[in-house]
Amino acid sequence: MTAELDPARILKVDRLVRAPISLVFEMFSDARHLDAWWGPDGFQNETHEMDFSVGGLWRYTMHGPDGKDWPNWIRYREISPPTRIAYEHGGEMGEPAHFDGIITFESEGDKTRITMILIFPTQAARDATFKFGAVEGGKQTLARLDAYVSALHTSS
Repeated sequence: MTAELDPARILKVDRLVRAPISLVFEMFSDARHLDAWWGPDGFQNETHEMDFSVGGLWRYTMHGPDGKDWPNWIRYREISPPTRIAYEHGGEMGEPAHFDGIITFESEGDKTRITMILIFPTQAARDATFKFGAVEGGKQTLARLDAYVSALHTSS
């Protein structure tokens, strides 16, 4: 899907996570897990509703370290356990999506390579997220996932 897309519209981050693919995939399917790690350092999530199914909605608020609230929604387009999730992502309900997302999971021994690809409607929209710190925020989010799922994996 991304091969024909203009690379100037794409933001991509990845990380090798210290847990098996089935467990890493599970971290995306349950709000109790997502609320524990989703978002950059200092942010806390509050899920309002979540239906992890194709066409389903995850609606949540990210509470920033500065006290600002960031409403978000994700509408799932594809869920292919345990290798892929595709979705559209927006802010306020009722407004159009800001970007499309694809998350892929690939086993590397007893670890999992997770890749998050965000596809923006224009290069300008992508560039604005770069200025906002989205790459560093994505790296922090995946580091938080790694720490969370690694703790679960080693305690089981």
